[in-house]
Amino acid sequence: MASPKKEGFLTDEQREVLKIAAQNADVLSSSPRSPTTLLLPEHHNKGGPGGKASPCMRHMRRSHSGKLVRVKKDGAGGKGTWGKLLDTDSNSCLDRNDPNYDSGEEPYELVGATVSTPFDDYKRSVLTIIEEYFTTGDVELAASDLKDLGSDEYHHYFVKKLVSMAMDWHDKEKEMASVLLSSLYVDVISSAQISQGFVMLLESVDDLALDIVDAVDVLALFIARAVVDDILPPAFLTRVKRTLAESSKGFQVIQTAEKSYLSAPHHAELVERRWGGSTHITVEEVKKKIADLLREYIQSGDTAEACRCIRELGVSFFHHEVVKRALILAMEIPTSEPLILKLLKEAAEECLISSSQMTKGFLRLAESLDDLSLDIPSANALFQLLAPRAISEGWLDPSFLKWASADGEGEDEENKKLRRYKEEVVTIIHEYFLSDDIPELVRSLEDLAIPEFNSVFIKKLITLAMDRKNREKEMASVLLSTLSMEIFSRDDIVNGFIMLLESAEDTALDILDASNELALFLARAVIDDVLVPLNLEEISSKLPPNCSGSETVHMARSFVSARHAGERLLRCWGGGSGWAVEDAKDKIAKLLEEYETGGDVREACQCIRDLGMPFFNHEVVKKALVMAMEKKNDRILDLLQECFSEGLITINQMTKGFSRVRDGLDDLALDIPNAEEKFRSYIEHGRKHSWLLPSFSAAVPSPDATAT
Repeated sequence: MASPKKEGFLTDEQREVLKIAAQNADVLSSSPRSPTTLLLPEHHNKGGPGGKASPCMRHMRRSHSGKLVRVKKDGAGGKGTWGKLLDTDSNSCLDRNDPNYDSGEEPYELVGATVSTPFDDYKRSVLTIIEEYFTTGDVELAASDLKDLGSDEYHHYFVKKLVSMAMDWHDKEKEMASVLLSSLYVDVISSAQISQGFVMLLESVDDLALDIVDAVDVLALFIARAVVDDILPPAFLTRVKRTLAESSKGFQVIQTAEKSYLSAPHHAELVERRWGGSTHITVEEVKKKIADLLREYIQSGDTAEACRCIRELGVSFFHHEVVKRALILAMEIPTSEPLILKLLKEAAEECLISSSQMTKGFLRLAESLDDLSLDIPSANALFQLLAPRAISEGWLDPSFLKWASADGEGEDEENKKLRRYKEEVVTIIHEYFLSDDIPELVRSLEDLAIPEFNSVFIKKLITLAMDRKNREKEMASVLLSTLSMEIFSRDDIVNGFIMLLESAEDTALDILDASNELALFLARAVIDDVLVPLNLEEISSKLPPNCSGSETVHMARSFVSARHAGERLLRCWGGGSGWAVEDAKDKIAKLLEEYETGGDVREACQCIRDLGMPFFNHEVVKKALVMAMEKKNDRILDLLQECFSEGLITINQMTKGFSRVRDGLDDLALDIPNAEEKFRSYIEHGRKHSWLLPSFSAAVPSPDATAT
């Protein structure tokens, strides 16, 4: 073998191989499909020693892009050879900076991409909502954000996530979670979604227990709290227990909730206070705190301490109440006036009470001067001195006087008449709240004899009740039911609620939960047949769009359409008899059956009285008339006569009962063929004994009319 000629470090053979490789690259780059004969003319038919194919040709392969490339041979070349540098096996890397780089030779790669589903987006969003709520405590913002998601079908996950996160936090967050669930119930999250969320929690409590030591006890308390708050029915416990294995922690949760929390004496109070009580400070509590700090300030004279107490209340949006109560206190105790004015001035200068809150406080006091004058005769004169002084000292906006003077200009006789009427009805309503004497109130209204102001009475009644305890709210609802049809028409009541809803934003300045309370009054009026569901549509159509009043009507519709709405709303104020609707109907049916089989009329009257539901006595009338038809026993009419004579059943309730039977005659006729004939005889009997209002019509409404 001839000694290869060397130049540098390359042998002649290596130089030849390099030349061939370069030619291949040039030709292939312009014609990847060219035949091999064109690429390697020197080696196509030329064999090596022994007639074998050229080593160079033996190790050439066509790539995906059409190029012929050298592949790795056994041993990958030896020392001093070129083989390794030209090998292109699967382990070699392409150099993208190489002038001959071709992206077609890159290996194919499958790149995975995460697909985001609507549920994934929902989970991310609710996590942010919950964390923000635990930071701010803003229930309304959380409700609004949850509504904006527009994914009602996933709300069960929100329930699970909220409770599971709260379980791992402090008592404050646990209480906040319970309050939020109660606030979102029906209006935002349905009963079914809440139940499903708690079922998911029970199924995953084994996993939760790995991170939360007392997970069983905490979840049991959440479930007990949900039952106490009426967002889970008691039957939920029995129903879900059947689906859980007795060895599971979920089963232990239900047992703990039943035995440790829901069966204990006074369990409602214990459960509600377990985490330190409600995070929502009520209007009454705020007002009491304000009154206490003002009285302490009068005794101590420490302005800095009083300002600190006002700041610690944490209700900057309610500082107008501080202004109003401080001014009233200055009127009630003349010697306290200098101290009160000093406090208000300093609070304004420190920006503790903003200019708008200061003005609102003065405006609210100006609006209530008529009522205040009943207790403080000189209130009007004192106020006329206080406002100019505050303006002159620079802590009340001068625009206040312009508003006050404009409000008092040009008061005509009609306005004076309305003002006097308001003064009268405020006294009448206060007396009713003290005495609970409905007949006396009715007589007082009849003596006033100003039916055109009936809607004003309704507005005043509900406004005053909203600012008092649940007892007065219940009394107001019962009174509305009694007055409807006896004195007030349905239009009067509709107009009264419209007036209330139009001023809802102003009412909210005094009553923090005004929107929810108004919605309950509206829904209760529907349940009590004071209004019909279509009246809610009518009221909504007469309100400005997107106002707070429209949202209140929407909330009332949600309350009415909720499951077991009748039972919940009849007990919404915690007053009355506490009977559920079905229970009341069952008791009415039993007392009538007992009387019909030979019972005593006086005992039957006492049973009706014991029900404690005078607004529901129309059901007594209806069931009595139907029973008389079915059993062909008119003796039961004697009971109605006795009830009417004693004033136990009013003419309004009697007329309502007859109206209910009249409206259902078509269905009754299927079981009682002579139902219409019998009913007409009862109408004659009722008119003869003055049971019915003159406006009562015996005509049975047509199906079309009923549908509308």
